[in-house]
Amino acid sequence: MNKTLLAEFTAREGAQDEVARMILDYARKVREEEGNLAFEVYTKTSHPRAFWIFEAYRDEDAFQAHLKAPYGGPFNTALAPLIEEDASVLTFLDPVT
Repeated sequence: MNKTLLAEFTAREGAQDEVARMILDYARKVREEEGNLAFEVYTKTSHPRAFWIFEAYRDEDAFQAHLKAPYGGPFNTALAPLIEEDASVLTFLDPVT
């Protein structure tokens, strides 16, 4: 079964462009992961500093491999001071059947 989630965070005032640059660079790397099915980056139309990332992985093993990727930790460390939350807020999703 696919592992699907929504990651959300809000860029601090004045950091939106830097956050956008960072997340798009990170997205290119994640999309190259063998088990990645989707990594789509959005901002909220009514609040452009609010970033929403839709992620889907082939299965739990692919998601765990994503978490262990060598570029993930440095990305999260660099992102932390640029966002309002302590870290990305993750919401795991299940399909309605």
